[in-house]
Amino acid sequence: MINRQELAEEMQLRESVRKAIRIVNKKRNKKSVQEHKNEKKLRLIISSILKEAQSAVAAVAKHDSTGINALEDLLKNSNLLSVLETGYKSLTTDLQQRNSYRNHILSAVKKSLAPEELRKGAGEDVEITEDIDIEIGDRPEDDPDFINVDEEEPAEVEVDEREDFGLNGEDKTGRNRAFTDFQNIEKVILTAFDDLDNPEDITLFEEYLIKNLSLYFDKYEGELQTNVSAPPESVEAQTGVEGEDPGEDTAIPEFELQEILKHLNIEDIIENLL
Repeated sequence: MINRQELAEEMQLRESVRKAIRIVNKKRNKKSVQEHKNEKKLRLIISSILKEAQSAVAAVAKHDSTGINALEDLLKNSNLLSVLETGYKSLTTDLQQRNSYRNHILSAVKKSLAPEELRKGAGEDVEITEDIDIEIGDRPEDDPDFINVDEEEPAEVEVDEREDFGLNGEDKTGRNRAFTDFQNIEKVILTAFDDLDNPEDITLFEEYLIKNLSLYFDKYEGELQTNVSAPPESVEAQTGVEGEDPGEDTAIPEFELQEILKHLNIEDIIENLL
């Protein structure tokens, strides 16, 4: 017969083995979870590489309109958008300033392109010759074409260029910043536009330039809206490790269990327990 001491030792041994099995299973589960996470990370990396490759291909691909190609090159490879974004986002006092900036820029782009479009539509420059009839009177000063430099010229009135640039009823702070920024971008716009000669390309360039600038201003405005409430998930604190039971007893040090396992036939014990 097994005495009480031997029975107690056997029960204690069985319990230790059960705990050892639980620890082994837990490690296996953690390893499986880690492998799953690693696989997920690998998938994300591969997906990112594929997206970059697709973007590279898209960057090479061209539109079926030379005007749109010229516009894309202007937006991508000039300081146009960076100047507008900096200027627009600097006007943070109120929305009126930003709306004024937006309206002045769009209006200035249209005004700047209009004479260039008319010039292109008129074709090649035509040399204009005019016959000038000169009637000589008794005195040269009597001739209506005579310019008298001896007369005092009226004092020049200093004109504020920003007033000519401005739109009625718009905020002047936004107007002033738009005026300054447009001086920095007008040349690159006209350079890209001047390369075009086909009427369809010219029309598409101007039309989609205005549309894209409007969309970018909408984008910049959306990025300025920072009053967004945090999602509920971020408010609740997450504690503990998923899959672990906080009440589970793991008081026996692992090195002691390893010493016990050295002297046991684990396969036989597991088979008997299960």
